[in-house]
Amino acid sequence: MKSLQQLTRQKALYGLPMARLRPSQVTPASRLWQRNFSATTSAAQLAGLDASKLTVAKTETPKELIPNKDLVFGKTFTDHMLSIEWTATEGWQTPRIVPYQNLSLDPSTCVLHYAFECFEGMKAYKDHTGGTRLFRPNKNMARLNKSSARIALPTFDGEELTKLIGEFVKLDNRFIPDARGYSLYLRPTMIGTQKTLGVGPPGSALLFVIASPVGPYYPTGFKAVSLEATDYAVRAWPGGVGDKKLGANYAPCIVPQLEAASRGFQQNLWLFGEEEYITEAGTMNLFVAIKNKETGQKELITAPLDGTILEGVTRDSVLELARERLQPQGWAISERKVRMPELQQAAEEGRLIEVFGAGTAAIVSPVRYISYRGNLVDCGLKKEEEAGEITLQMKNWIEAIQYGDESHPWSYEV
Repeated sequence: MKSLQQLTRQKALYGLPMARLRPSQVTPASRLWQRNFSATTSAAQLAGLDASKLTVAKTETPKELIPNKDLVFGKTFTDHMLSIEWTATEGWQTPRIVPYQNLSLDPSTCVLHYAFECFEGMKAYKDHTGGTRLFRPNKNMARLNKSSARIALPTFDGEELTKLIGEFVKLDNRFIPDARGYSLYLRPTMIGTQKTLGVGPPGSALLFVIASPVGPYYPTGFKAVSLEATDYAVRAWPGGVGDKKLGANYAPCIVPQLEAASRGFQQNLWLFGEEEYITEAGTMNLFVAIKNKETGQKELITAPLDGTILEGVTRDSVLELARERLQPQGWAISERKVRMPELQQAAEEGRLIEVFGAGTAAIVSPVRYISYRGNLVDCGLKKEEEAGEITLQMKNWIEAIQYGDESHPWSYEV
């Protein structure tokens, strides 16, 4: 039997109507939840996100551009940032583009104590005509809304935020490197800003977007990585928040990452449960190309969306392209659970074709070895190869869309 507070929290979290409490049931905690979520039940009365109200304050001290060869991921930032405040009583405030600057937060701000924070990773690209494009921004907006709703932060109109990001990108367009493989990395972020040490849904929040020019993930060409299968720690579990892009999901993974690195592996491969199901790698979803033992049919497999993996935009793109372009060639495309012993057996029997990761930073990342119980599982690459055929095809197919070489509905022109 759930307690009153548990039911109240559950209803509040998903925006369900709050039951009226009897006087004997009213406590300081229930008052807090009722007060902070009264706005949730009447969200239609609050101001929505409105791109037409955007104000722009340009910097008076423009930064010097960093040469392409010197760009380091996440170290250089553009002149401006997009900033939008929200309150539970008024809704979304006026969107503002302002000079890039520090945030001012009270020491009691709830994001600092209870991790009310979620974010996205997306990119802007220069096409061959000099135009600017985003890649499937609607998917990022939908995922950010899912993440924010899961931790009691406000949601927003994704189309309006996409318009605002477009204006931000246009203003700082000079920072987008005009070269293949280069892009402007965008980081939309939402934080709870209420000043309180009470544990409850934030009554105020800040949505901001910053941008960083970045180069190719592999500046000298594809380099296959090696993973360490990790079973002594768990990244996520069914019913948890592993499928949401929350900052709280990342910090606990750093120590296992350092341990893997100390043994010469670039990332962890997270296993789950006694069955040792393959879930995802440290910063990317995982794909396995394998031959069926009985039929010999080629199959491209990735873990299902069961709460233990992030709903990757690149993952979804790989799946859709594979169904459109590989399935007609006889491939089976599957979202199913795969056990690590199953993968090891396929490698030993010569049925493991290739393994690659998928994510915004690298698009795809080929895998050479997976360390499992003291053994190196060979992932199918020849000694002189850095990437398999399917990995390269996916990279080329997705890049063609991102840079506008191929006309496609996934490419959003700014």
